[in-house]
Amino acid sequence: MNQPGYKKYFETSPLGILLSFYTTPGGYHPSHWHEETELLFPLNGEADITVENRTYRLPKKNVTVIESHRIHSTYSHDSSSMYLRIRLAKENLRPYFPDITGLQIHCIPDAVSEEQFPEYYKICDLLAELTRLYMFDSPSFRLEAEGLILQALARLLRFFSVSGTPDVTSTDPLTIERIRGIIRYVEQHYQQPISLQDAAGYLGISREYFCRIFKKNVGISFLQYLNEVRLSKIYKDLQYTSLPVGEIMEKNGFLNQKRFNQSFKKMYGCTPSSVRNSARLQQQT
Repeated sequence: MNQPGYKKYFETSPLGILLSFYTTPGGYHPSHWHEETELLFPLNGEADITVENRTYRLPKKNVTVIESHRIHSTYSHDSSSMYLRIRLAKENLRPYFPDITGLQIHCIPDAVSEEQFPEYYKICDLLAELTRLYMFDSPSFRLEAEGLILQALARLLRFFSVSGTPDVTSTDPLTIERIRGIIRYVEQHYQQPISLQDAAGYLGISREYFCRIFKKNVGISFLQYLNEVRLSKIYKDLQYTSLPVGEIMEKNGFLNQKRFNQSFKKMYGCTPSSVRNSARLQQQT
């Protein structure tokens, strides 16, 4: 990536809607989950998204919805990609739609039916219009943006939702909860040494069983996942702090310099020093 990531976050609205525009470097972005429903609208580049171990295309100018508590990761094929991301808490919208928390939105480009396409493209057009408003820097952007988001959400609920929480994955709920638990554990402890036995013991299962269910449901080994979480944290520190590279490496759980350099280059296609230098140049312009 030739420039540091760009991020623009707007304050969460009274309706609990969080809107952001951001760029992200190429490569794998580790599995995670969040409490809110997320609308992801790539503005450029080619990427894939994996939702609970099912991988889909993430084409530009096509909206994808990730429901709350769904484990997902992304892989950007280009050196950098820009996204419009909207997160919203359904419970805050119950005064307008009392049954909203009992609905699950199923909207992934690969799975949109022929009958749904006309409405799907209307939703994409609404988000494209939101992006144009942002580029024009209109004084009324927040007001107009929220109106467009609510229109898109209304169409998603009307044409892409189902009642209840149907089983859209072959994985049992206990396994999914265990994976969510270990993701939380890594987020809290990635700066410390973590062994396979530590992770398995945290869940109260054997190391062999843990390795099997993690690889099956996340798509990579646990140790690879742990390293990629650490690398993603290091990338941000290189951009937004002035700490020495070696100190950043150790602070985020890497103790072997050679292994760190190899892993970073493999994941991001560049060296840590090039990320730091690009960030400094960007700050000077």
